[in-house]
Amino acid sequence: MATTRRPLVPVSVTEFLGSARFNSVLSLVAVGVGFSTHAIRAVIGWPGLIGALGGLVLLAALSFIAQRKLVEWHGLLPITILAFMGWCALSLLWSDYQWATVGGVAYQISFAFLAVYIALVRDAIQIVRVVGDVLRVLLTVSLGLEVLSGLLLDMPIKFLAIQGNIALGGPIQGLFGSRNQLSIVALIAFVTFLVELRTRSVRPAVAAVSITLAVACILLAHSPVIAAVSVVVGLATLALYAIRQIKPPYRRYYQWALGLFTVLVLVVGWIYRTRVIDLLNARADFQVRYKLWIQIWELIPINQLEGWGWVGQWPTELYPFIAINDATGVFHSNGLNAYLDLYLQVGLVGLILFVALVALAFGRSWVLASTKRSVVYAWAPLVLVALLVTSVFESSILVESGWLLLVICAVKASQGMSWRMRLPHRN
Repeated sequence: MATTRRPLVPVSVTEFLGSARFNSVLSLVAVGVGFSTHAIRAVIGWPGLIGALGGLVLLAALSFIAQRKLVEWHGLLPITILAFMGWCALSLLWSDYQWATVGGVAYQISFAFLAVYIALVRDAIQIVRVVGDVLRVLLTVSLGLEVLSGLLLDMPIKFLAIQGNIALGGPIQGLFGSRNQLSIVALIAFVTFLVELRTRSVRPAVAAVSITLAVACILLAHSPVIAAVSVVVGLATLALYAIRQIKPPYRRYYQWALGLFTVLVLVVGWIYRTRVIDLLNARADFQVRYKLWIQIWELIPINQLEGWGWVGQWPTELYPFIAINDATGVFHSNGLNAYLDLYLQVGLVGLILFVALVALAFGRSWVLASTKRSVVYAWAPLVLVALLVTSVFESSILVESGWLLLVICAVKASQGMSWRMRLPHRN
């Protein structure tokens, strides 16, 4: 008499791990952790953050296994992501701080894995809702803590790096450690809330309050960086709207014209960069960055092709990062420029691979947004514009929430336009 083998894992557990509700909650928590890393480290330290991240990765892996037959894996991950992360991992071979490189690579892979999970189990509108719900809460809490610190207690909250300047009209930092990081998050939130409003995925009243909250955080942050980024994102929004109105047969010509115009604007902006800095009233802020960039540029030629070794965020007690901070006289946990930061850590090869990654992700997402009917496709390219322009002044796109969003956008764009989707499927 034949006997049926009991499954190793109860069916009820498998169904739970593969359920839509579990996918939704895990995605929400993963995005929340990605945007809350500064606050988590401030409250429970690096061990607590690593423990939370490890738990999320484990749950995401189990959820993947539970629904492995339902997920479309064919042509899934962009080759550029694999190549860039592979080069970062390969830098372990020549890194002078190998344990730091191991930690940096593991940290990078963890957030990339969570991003792939979110991109696979959530569709575009669900991802927008997840990001919107998380940022609504974090910006509200940030503003609440600033009011508590600056108006009610009239003293800084030092462990969160909140200075309590809201009574003076700012600058404020919220849960994100610096005014620049708060303003970047608020701008991404602003784009997300607008897409929610246009897609009617939340009530108009909720969208209006959310947009007001994001604008208030941007204004109170007083970040000179975000002024330029906001202008670029606004122009990109107008350009995308205009292209969506053009008839499909003529759209390609307008895309090329827009591309050439963008290159021209970048060249003119570089030529008149001093005037632009003066217009933004950012000379003092720029001087700090310029001094740091000079120190980085002097160290790049020593390992120009392969870099010093990947770490992500700088371990400031290790060389060459300690030497850079000593020379500038200011503590820096990153290079305040993603491209220079990459050039230092993973060399020219890593920089080229990263540029290929972001160019392909942005190009695909822009084409999808300009050809697809739904407004939700506009979210990815506009978020990428914000991240890429900010990368000239910050390195946040390389780690944590910035890296998480980049991989999500890259994977969703690949799902829509990957050349590998045209290859024959194996059953």
